[in-house]
Amino acid sequence: MKKAILVVSFGTSHLDALKKSIEKIEDKIRNEFKEYEVFRAFTAHFIIKKLKERDNLDILTPEEALYELKSKGFEEVIVQPLHIIPGEEFDYIKGIVEKVKDNFQTIRLGRPIFFYQGMNGLPEDYSLFIESIKEVLAGEESVILFGHGTEHPSNAVYGMLQTVLIDEDYENVFVATVEGYPTVKNVLKKLKSKGITKTKLVPLLLVAGDHAKNDMASDEDDSLKSILQKEGIEVKLHMHGLGEIDKFDGLYINRIYDSIEGRYLNAGRTKKL
Repeated sequence: MKKAILVVSFGTSHLDALKKSIEKIEDKIRNEFKEYEVFRAFTAHFIIKKLKERDNLDILTPEEALYELKSKGFEEVIVQPLHIIPGEEFDYIKGIVEKVKDNFQTIRLGRPIFFYQGMNGLPEDYSLFIESIKEVLAGEESVILFGHGTEHPSNAVYGMLQTVLIDEDYENVFVATVEGYPTVKNVLKKLKSKGITKTKLVPLLLVAGDHAKNDMASDEDDSLKSILQKEGIEVKLHMHGLGEIDKFDGLYINRIYDSIEGRYLNAGRTKKL
């Protein structure tokens, strides 16, 4: 039986970030699962178009990749998202997998980084994430994890992460987002109430691309760095995507094993349909 792992990320147009995070994770997956062929897809169609026009790079959408795997005779497919939250992009992937499931003998979709909360024997995804990045959090007066945020209900993930950080005694590690909640204003209020004068900015993002370079770390007036500096807070920048952290990458390896072994297939699903 021909077996494939399709690694799906939002994508990035920053080639340095692509190599340091996405390609790095793909190579780790390839080395770990030698009986599987590993393929790539991006969910961001505008990034696919930009890379083709600018760099002549051909990257497939998830549906294109899955139809190609079918045409090549693959019968077992593991689809592993590199997304952080189960938001709009994950819903898109899930819909595609449902649409093409009859084309394969087996097709399984792995979960993003934040999904389960440790109830009823399920993985403690939030605690596992914190453990994977603890070296980045250590030795600082405070840390701000800067994520994307979304209008999707999955934005609740960020508040959940903040709660688990407090529960695990990371009381000076704060979560902020570009487009959701908690906002930069929320976090600034917390810094001031605690009398914090120094902080380290860490992307809560797979790659250190546009959001890290511009929304977080640029010299523009509305960047997170500039806003904090205007308030007299000393800023240290951690310009590395999560995918550059080896222990973090291991979370995806574990998710693929979960999919291959059929763990948690019906967790959280209604039995009424």
